[in-house]
Amino acid sequence: EESWNAHFQSTFIRQNKAAFSSPYAGQNSLIGAKAQSYSLTATAYLGLRLGGDASKSTELYFNPEAVRGVPLSNLTGLGGISNGELQKVVGDQISFYRPRIFARQTWGLGGEQETVSSGQNQLAGARDKNRLVLTAGNFAVTDIFDQNNYAHDARTQFMNWSFLTYGAYDFAADARGYTWGAALEYIQADWAIRGGRFLEPRTSNGLPLNWNIFKSYGDQIEYERSYAMGEQTGKWRALAFRNVAVMGNFTDALNQVAGTLVTPNFDTTRRVQSKVGIGLSVEQTLSKNMGGFFRASMHDGKTETFSFTEIDRSISTGVVLSGGAWTRPKDRLGVAWAVNGLSSTHRAYAAAGGMGFFIGDGQLNYKPETITETYYLWTLGRQQLSVNAQLIKNPAYN
Repeated sequence: EESWNAHFQSTFIRQNKAAFSSPYAGQNSLIGAKAQSYSLTATAYLGLRLGGDASKSTELYFNPEAVRGVPLSNLTGLGGISNGELQKVVGDQISFYRPRIFARQTWGLGGEQETVSSGQNQLAGARDKNRLVLTAGNFAVTDIFDQNNYAHDARTQFMNWSFLTYGAYDFAADARGYTWGAALEYIQADWAIRGGRFLEPRTSNGLPLNWNIFKSYGDQIEYERSYAMGEQTGKWRALAFRNVAVMGNFTDALNQVAGTLVTPNFDTTRRVQSKVGIGLSVEQTLSKNMGGFFRASMHDGKTETFSFTEIDRSISTGVVLSGGAWTRPKDRLGVAWAVNGLSSTHRAYAAAGGMGFFIGDGQLNYKPETITETYYLWTLGRQQLSVNAQLIKNPAYN
């Protein structure tokens, strides 16, 4: 059992995009010319147990991080952005910041125990399968919610934002994907329920957070159930979220310029309003060396994208094979597919020339955005090397 630990990682991602035919390009279109992009992140994961053991303890975690990079097409022109690490970078000069500093309190409730291995933001020990866990501080909402084993981490799995979590999950976060808040989890051996409230940014995809947590916040609740089908196991999760913030409304922006030649925008229409969304996630082992996942999500599509990416409807699915089938048990091969869409009011706003944070061509010939991604990951001692390919049709729904 660990009283403290320290883990370190660094990830470099280089992407190359071939040129493609783009007869029309607007302000936020994906660049048609050949382009390159990269991201470099380096993180320290430091953990300390203040007292007790793993079944009843208080733990503190601190993660300093260094980042640098050049985004593809200035992060514009895609609903499902191709590199989940790019949201953290601010330019080609290295910058340092603190993505996480939080406390975790665990109360064991008896029953069988399970072994916890040493890992990033996880101290080794034994804990009760039945427990109550409170996490509070500075971290990512997706550190707690939608913990899918097959598609969750751009550093070791699928890289496109459409596969990091629910595509339409506009979870509370600053521009880098982190926030302040608290989550409480009641966990039993085969089911769990969790809920939390987190700070929203002051502006769409901005870094500063609004610290009035009673007037600007993101609430979420998730139910998780484990099950078995013969020798194969799985989990399903149902999520609901509600964001409250000073946001722009697509209908308000359109009504303000109705009957004129003026392009709609949110500048004079922002007010306190809410966004409500839901998601369903399933992960399933299919054999000894294969597993798969499915996600479906949507939100009301009335207001501007505020913290995540410009997706109002999304379905994604994929399979992952471990290299045990070819005597490389730590290698992985993954293939996934996603379809992203916009709400009717969001489409009308974009067709009228309205701009979002990531998308907006000035006009719209709408069709859902589809993404196919595949990767192979080699494990070489403590290092990993991955090759990845993505095919994106109808980028930014045009």
